[in-house]
Amino acid sequence: MSTKTSVSSTSPARIRLLKVTTNFASGGTEGQIHKLSKALDHDLIHLQFACLKKFGPFLDDLEASGIPVHEFPIGTFYQLKTYTQIWKLASFMRRERIQICHSYNFYSNLIAVPAASLAGIPVVIISIRDRGVYLSSMQKRVQRWTCRFADNILVNAEAIRHWLIDQGVNERKIEVIRNGIDMRPFEQASTASGTHAELGIHAELGIPADARLVVMLARLNPQKGIDEILHAAQHVKKRHPDVHFLIVGERLESRNGRIFQDADYHQRLQDLTDSLGINEFVWFTGHRADTASLLSQSTLSVLPSHSEGLSNSLIESMAAGLPLVATDVGGNPELVTDGINGLLVPVRNVAALATAINTILDDPEMAARFGAASRRMCMEQFSMEKMVTATQQIYQRELHRHTEPATRENAN
Repeated sequence: MSTKTSVSSTSPARIRLLKVTTNFASGGTEGQIHKLSKALDHDLIHLQFACLKKFGPFLDDLEASGIPVHEFPIGTFYQLKTYTQIWKLASFMRRERIQICHSYNFYSNLIAVPAASLAGIPVVIISIRDRGVYLSSMQKRVQRWTCRFADNILVNAEAIRHWLIDQGVNERKIEVIRNGIDMRPFEQASTASGTHAELGIHAELGIPADARLVVMLARLNPQKGIDEILHAAQHVKKRHPDVHFLIVGERLESRNGRIFQDADYHQRLQDLTDSLGINEFVWFTGHRADTASLLSQSTLSVLPSHSEGLSNSLIESMAAGLPLVATDVGGNPELVTDGINGLLVPVRNVAALATAINTILDDPEMAARFGAASRRMCMEQFSMEKMVTATQQIYQRELHRHTEPATRENAN
């Protein structure tokens, strides 16, 4: 890897920041990147994006906001095209005089870090937002290599920080910045749901107006525990015949920067729903742009994932004032305090999942208490302002540290 260059004292006052991401699909990480990018102080930061694929619902809004987006499509890592794109990205960084490169997740990090090194970018930051459940053993080794050449590694949960340390990553490089959320849409949705209930999701799907809704908000993926919630729904319905279940999300996969829709997996879930005899009260809604409104009409939020970083769906459910049921894995215990704002259950345990859901549905007072605690915790710990401020402070600190010779000498 090449030696980094310093930014001259005559550089523009605005920090020249390049964010590198795989795409702009409707996942939790993509949503956080979108919100953070819109909320940054653009008088302080000149922001551009590089992506591996110009795809996804957040793309149009970013470009409409005047944030340039540049595509560097790659193939597999056995193709010359991929290395050509790394060189093109490095040339782009040099031409644009990028000062900070901040990339997100495995493929983008693997492309951005060598490109930034070739370009001599002063500050290289990578974000890792899961515990590597989707990575092969070789990919985990490659990720450790990538971490060696980053100046900072940003994670959104203590669980991810500890996992990276266990993987042999230098803990001094790792910093935790928790996800942030804008509370305003949830406040507006809460008010609107009480005024226009007849226009809500019940009417849209033909669900009885007095039915309670248990919602699972997640990208459709076997690691999210969707099989478990379907089996649990069968048990819950026997005790609470008024309850309907909403599975909100779609099945999108990103491989080498390319997007695939997995119709076979969705069909398997539908077949399981049919075989369990629950298709009259379980609804696969696909991706929804009205998450705040939908959550405001729900009774309980459930996330039975097998592995998790810091779940945006749980944070959004907290903002909506919902009680939570989640598996005791990854960053979930950082969001769900058992017995305070929800219940934690063992992973892959259908009986425990059904019991926890029934426990909260049995006791409306408990549900209200948990929901109020969720909202309070969200406002105190997961504000958008905290996330933006912490991120900008790191950008300013690291740029100063890498462009001031005296600072570097003292650090050594």
